[in-house]
Amino acid sequence: MTALNRLLTIMQTLRDPERGCPWDRQQTFASIAPYTLEETYEVIDAIQREDFDDLRGELGDLLFQVVFYAQMADEQQRFNFDDICNAISDKLERRHPHIFGDVKADTTQEVLKNWEAIKHSERAEKSQHSVLDDIPKALPALMRAHKIQKRCSTVGFDWNNLGPVLDKVHEEIDEVMHEAQQAVIDNDKLEEEIGDLLFATVNLSRHLGSKAEIALQKANDKFERRFRQVETIISEQGLAMTDATLDQMEAAWQQVKVSENKDSAIIP
Repeated sequence: MTALNRLLTIMQTLRDPERGCPWDRQQTFASIAPYTLEETYEVIDAIQREDFDDLRGELGDLLFQVVFYAQMADEQQRFNFDDICNAISDKLERRHPHIFGDVKADTTQEVLKNWEAIKHSERAEKSQHSVLDDIPKALPALMRAHKIQKRCSTVGFDWNNLGPVLDKVHEEIDEVMHEAQQAVIDNDKLEEEIGDLLFATVNLSRHLGSKAEIALQKANDKFERRFRQVETIISEQGLAMTDATLDQMEAAWQQVKVSENKDSAIIP
């Protein structure tokens, strides 16, 4: 028995109406979806930590999600695991005509241009006539903003240089502050302006070659790492964080930053 067949057989057993697991039997597509998202993030976390032993296990967990959906779909006579494999194989061959067909594409830019043309044709076949039609609304907001902007760029709706992009960020900052400084603050309007600022910042990140979602994740990690060290410093001073003043915490924060800069400076 192959490793894949073993996994598929285990899944069938777990869903068996008579001798399967009660928890697995009661699951639906909707109930499993949150676990799929969780497993995806755990895969990304293992990659960022470069923990490849952990990554092996996390990829297995993510694969199990696909197998779970396939089993439920097979029970409802919708599709099965082979159908999923065939669907992605067909898509990969269709979207790589420079490999599996007679289309010529020698550069990454040519490949991406052909890719977008093929996706545009696929959307048209599904009566999806906007370039934005198949962008999932369930994506994290920063990731969705990046994808929306990138998709618009494929039809020329984009700035060609960094200047206007940066100007837009400054403009949105001014608009946020304008709303925040009103005598009576309209919270809905303020929230809208903050959203515009975040969207403009994603656009700046994209033009600089970074993905805002990943950049913010790294910023979160850096802040968490530094804050934990601040907690340690404050504790070594015989204080609880709730008893320390802001000036004491700020001094500890600056101490952590200086220490990190020194450490990075001695790394060859």
